[in-house]
Amino acid sequence: MRYFNKLPGYVRSKPGFEWSLFKKLPLAFVIGASIPLAIILAIYFGNQTVSQDQQKVIYQCLGLIFSVWFFVGVAFIGCVIVLIMKGPAYVADPYEIPKENKSLEQYPDL
Repeated sequence: MRYFNKLPGYVRSKPGFEWSLFKKLPLAFVIGASIPLAIILAIYFGNQTVSQDQQKVIYQCLGLIFSVWFFVGVAFIGCVIVLIMKGPAYVADPYEIPKENKSLEQYPDL
């Protein structure tokens, strides 16, 4: 028994926008996380003590980093889903429908 039976005559879809986006995701991840990280490191290494306003900037930069990670992750999952959907079609194993038993469909008179 083969687990993955490809549908005969299936035509594979052409790659589209998902591949160009998929290839740009690592760059978006690195740039999107490195800019706020550079600001955080500049604040920490530029001062002996961190003021309250600088601490707010650090927290905002952390929020921005996590947001970038989230959006890149969602785009990655979307690209993977589209790639799977455009992949080859598979046929499930046949399931024979059981024969009908007409006596089960008779209702008593009420």
